[in-house]
Amino acid sequence: MVRKSSARKKKTGNEEPEKIFVIDTSVILYDSNAINNFDEHSIVIPIQVLEEVDNFKKGNETKNFEAREFIRFVDQVAQKQLINDWVPLNGAGKGKFKVALTHDVKGVDAVRVLGDKKYDNQILNCALSTQEANPDKKVILVSKDICLRLKAKALNIQAEDYETGKVKDVTKLYKGHQSLDRINESLLDDLFNKGFGDPELLPKKVKPVANEYFVLRNAKKSVLARYDALEQMLVRVKPEPAFGIKALNAEQSFALDALANPSIKLITIQGKAGTGKTLLALASAIEQRRDYRQIFVSRPVIPLSNKDIGYLPGDIKSKLDPYMQSIWDNLNYIKSQFRTTDKNVQRIKEMVDNEKIAISPLAYIRGRSLVKIFFIVDEAQNLTPHEVKTIISRAGDDTKIVFAGDIHQIDTPYLDSESNGLSYLIDKVKGSSLFAHIALEKGERSDLANLANEHL
Repeated sequence: MVRKSSARKKKTGNEEPEKIFVIDTSVILYDSNAINNFDEHSIVIPIQVLEEVDNFKKGNETKNFEAREFIRFVDQVAQKQLINDWVPLNGAGKGKFKVALTHDVKGVDAVRVLGDKKYDNQILNCALSTQEANPDKKVILVSKDICLRLKAKALNIQAEDYETGKVKDVTKLYKGHQSLDRINESLLDDLFNKGFGDPELLPKKVKPVANEYFVLRNAKKSVLARYDALEQMLVRVKPEPAFGIKALNAEQSFALDALANPSIKLITIQGKAGTGKTLLALASAIEQRRDYRQIFVSRPVIPLSNKDIGYLPGDIKSKLDPYMQSIWDNLNYIKSQFRTTDKNVQRIKEMVDNEKIAISPLAYIRGRSLVKIFFIVDEAQNLTPHEVKTIISRAGDDTKIVFAGDIHQIDTPYLDSESNGLSYLIDKVKGSSLFAHIALEKGERSDLANLANEHL
């Protein structure tokens, strides 16, 4: 796996051979700075990768921005020297890279075996020729493309995923809440009567982090609580509805509490279909409409059948409606909590008409100033770590950002439950006083939906 090493070690007789990494296009489109994340090791970029990256340089999606950033980087290096031979990377402990032009192989030829119609096969030949030219070194193909890695291994090439930004074990991913039994009764009494309690009364093995939620029980009582790290206190959570939407379980109560808390600026909500992720976020945003200049609801557009949205008929709104329909469904469900003559129904309609609620794909949000915005990002599991960072870094004063998604339902070919931006964010930001995470585990859409989630 591609991991960051500490410092260059002195060579010994038992040391592993020097490594040469051959980089696939998918790695560049995932992280344009990837070339700088291999420490002291050498990097080979097949000429076909430059050609493929060039094909992605136009457009407004993140992969297009990544392509342009990488092209600028290579151009900057190429202004000073040729890049068809080894070029040292700037920085202490960095290795060197080059662009490989020819991929002649003496042994197994991937192009001869698999055909020459795909650049992938020529990239495989680049790895094979590099391996033949450097028998004393360990050559590794790095790709986000699982199939390419499998073909490489079939050709006796070691292949690995690009590990930067990956969470090691999602089964141990922070849930944001836990249930505890046999709790000291005086703690429960304090939470009930005073609204706060001493975390020192929790079991000694429990080390709460900022904005972690708890279901606290003993034989007689139970109470919901949040750990306030700034005050170093447990604070009682009282389920409060948001614009007609009520919590149906403890996790939803936690989500509504975090969404309504003005001191929590960044929230992640992870859960399978039907757990209420987007609904709770949208209802909370409308409930707090007076506190924000605008409500943005967005999601990444994942084209169907690998076709761009330009293939769909109609104007831009018609093209995007299929991708945004689930957001409209949630908005309609919120309106259904009131009678058709209720002023709240008209209020929501006016907010949409006046763009107080703006529903748009992420590509159209890019570049906008996020000041005093309640920003909901749906299907966040389809974002890369870099995309998540880009979104958060645009947040201005008084902005709250909510990322909602299911890390086990990835719709993009080069992401998985460990490498997607939502998992990365949860793992890296837990413990911040500005951040809260809630894993929704119980489906509330319907018994039929729960049946599908549990058994199919």
